[in-house]
Amino acid sequence: QVQLVESGGGLVQAGDSLRLSCVDSGRTVSNYAMGWFRQAPGKEREFVAAISRGAGSTVYADSVKGRFTISRNNAKNTVYLQMNSLKSEDTAVYYCAAGPTYSTFYSRYDYWGQGTQVTVSS
Repeated sequence: QVQLVESGGGLVQAGDSLRLSCVDSGRTVSNYAMGWFRQAPGKEREFVAAISRGAGSTVYADSVKGRFTISRNNAKNTVYLQMNSLKSEDTAVYYCAAGPTYSTFYSRYDYWGQGTQVTVSS
């Protein structure tokens, strides 16, 4: 079954880059569209990026367009989120999710990882 584990978070300065990874230990990531969401303290879960099962389509939140890139390597059962030009407002816990189709709505996803903390200082 799907078991998602995020990694790659940390503390960085504004303008720096991070690459998050999401690995499916169940080795079934190729069967799902994947998404990244984030949640800052006191705020609701926010859509970040999503990618289709075949990696042919992606969608991004306006706040991260041009800075973040979602990609996947189905052979490695891994989805990535490359984050460049990080801003303090990017600070949040980042979650990866799996679902039948890629979507900006968190309710469309069936499986979630535990999250990885990203902190961006100014």
